[in-house]
Amino acid sequence: MGSKKLIALIVVSTLLAFTLPACVFSSSNDPSKSTELKTLVIGTDPYPPFVSDDADGNASGIDVDILTEALGRIGYKPEFKYIAWQKKNELLATGELDCVAGCFSMTGREADYRWAGPYMKSRQVVAVEPSSSIASFADLEGKSIAVQSTTKPEGILLNHTNPDMPEVVNVFSFSDRSCLIPALLKGSVDAIAAHETSIVQYEQDYGVDVRILDESLLDVGLGCAFDLNDHRDIDVELSGAFEDMIEDGTMYEIISRYFEDPSPFLQVGDVRG
Repeated sequence: MGSKKLIALIVVSTLLAFTLPACVFSSSNDPSKSTELKTLVIGTDPYPPFVSDDADGNASGIDVDILTEALGRIGYKPEFKYIAWQKKNELLATGELDCVAGCFSMTGREADYRWAGPYMKSRQVVAVEPSSSIASFADLEGKSIAVQSTTKPEGILLNHTNPDMPEVVNVFSFSDRSCLIPALLKGSVDAIAAHETSIVQYEQDYGVDVRILDESLLDVGLGCAFDLNDHRDIDVELSGAFEDMIEDGTMYEIISRYFEDPSPFLQVGDVRG
């Protein structure tokens, strides 16, 4: 196929906008502590270990814990709403959402939103099937790779913004990130690219194994995004709360619930814009 690239948009189970219920759920923190707090509607999608719903239908995960604590400090309580991720900008613009979060990378999008953060550092990585002959980015030349649509890996691969990444033949964009590892293990693609934490969590949840390449596709800061025309300054207050939580050890304690060593995730100075 030479240098020609085929870009396929895979719409899983038609479109999430039509098949995914508009699930709205609040965190399961003590309601007696939040009865007088103002509600902030946060758009997200299932992305364990950052956001998911537990057995009782309550929001759970790293971002849920962090945002519940941070918003409580500035007089708000979160209401998490599942959305079709590709609709996030439209929903922010119409005011249906107050903000968007859920392992959302600030890096490279600094001018697109009013950001609160970064509150965590994350790595975007490439993973392959354990027995694959692919050992480094160089081995990906001429291969096919799957990503979630509208994510940083998709932009990196389509726009060639990582000089270490060779030309791949096919970039398959899935609307549902949970389809990435199944596509890899079934041999539909040669590799996948996503947040390292989400890949590791999927392995733990489903008892499968993949191999993450040593090279980092991109180190990013995670944040909470508000529309550019939102002038309430909640983003400023929330950023202050995040900084306080890092300084007083609360962020370390929350992340330690999910990872044995939270230190690498707290190096937000490395990814500040």
